[in-house]
Parts: sequence; C-alpha cells; structure tokens
Amino acid sequence: MKARTQPNLTFALLRALAENWWLLLIRGILAIAFGVLALLWPDLTLLTLTFLWGAYAIADGIFALGAATLGKGRETARCLWLALIGLAGILVGLLTFVWPEITAQVLLLFIASWAIITGMLQIWGALELRKEIEVEWMLGLIGLLSIALGIFLIARPSAGALAFIWLIGSLAIFVGCIYVSLSLWLKEHRHPA
Repeated sequence: MKARTQPNLTFALLRALAENWWLLLIRGILAIAFGVLALLWPDLTLLTLTFLWGAYAIADGIFALGAATLGKGRETARCLWLALIGLAGILVGLLTFVWPEITAQVLLLFIASWAIITGMLQIWGALELRKEIEVEWMLGLIGLLSIALGIFLIARPSAGALAFIWLIGSLAIFVGCIYVSLSLWLKEHRHPA
C-alpha cells in the first residue's frame, strides 16, 4: 500500500477493508463451501439448489454489507459499491425463497442478473483501489468472471441443470479462493491505526 499524506475516499475504503479483512475471508469460505456442496451433489433437485443458492446469496450479501458499514469514518460514498453488492445479494436471495417454485429458466435469469450486476460493481471497486493496492486485479478478475457467467446463463438458459450446477460450483470455488487470498493479503499489508 502506498503512503498518503491526506486520506481520500479510496484510502478510507482500503483501510476499512484491511481492518475488516476477516469479513472477506468469511465470504471466501462461504463461496468455497457453496461450490463444494454444489459439486458433491450434482443430482440435487432444482428446489434444493434454489434454497442452497438463495441462502448463499443472502449470506454473501450480509457479509458484503457488514464490510461496507464496519470500520472507522463510515463515509457512505467510500463503500457504495460494496453496499450495493450486499443489497443485490440479499434481494435476489430473498426472491428465491419467496418463489421457490420458479422454473429453472427464471432462476437462471435471477442468478445471471445478480452475477452481471455484482461483476460490474466488483470492477468498479477494483478501479477505485488500483492506485492503493497491488492486487486490485483480483477484484477485477472476480468481476469479469461474474459478468461472463451472467452472460453465459442468459445466452444459454437451456444448457441443463447439471452443467449449470458444475459451472456455478466451480466458479464459486474459484471466486472463494480469490477472496481468501485477497483477505490474507489485506491482513498482512494493513497498517496499524
């Protein structure tokens, strides 16, 4: 991290992320756990997958909101992108529980929309942090992968439940590993208050 004489919005965000690195670690562990469960049980019914994914999206959203609101100097603008990711996850997760009988195609559109929106917000976060940390590419990569998943799901909604489960599970494990790596980097490179 580069030293600054006057803290700005980006530096405040980076400091908040570094101070609360454990929230990113938990998000990564949750993503890996979701991915492993999806890969271990590929024959899950769509209803079970719907509930599993809905619970993951809500938990991920809660931890993203927690990361956006914890820390010193809670400025709304400094972590708007992270708060929006959290709200999108909670909203889409709740919608899956309200309408559990939705078809696979509608669920795919929910997940695709969520993936595209959070992907764009992750890229925004990476651009905000590009001058502050050396590993901003990790956030950017997560964003690009998320957008690619969303576009794939919209373009090929009838790809089949098994392919969908394997794709979601694999991506969740990969994204979880990146979150864990980024959280450990933030823990190691944080400066004392």
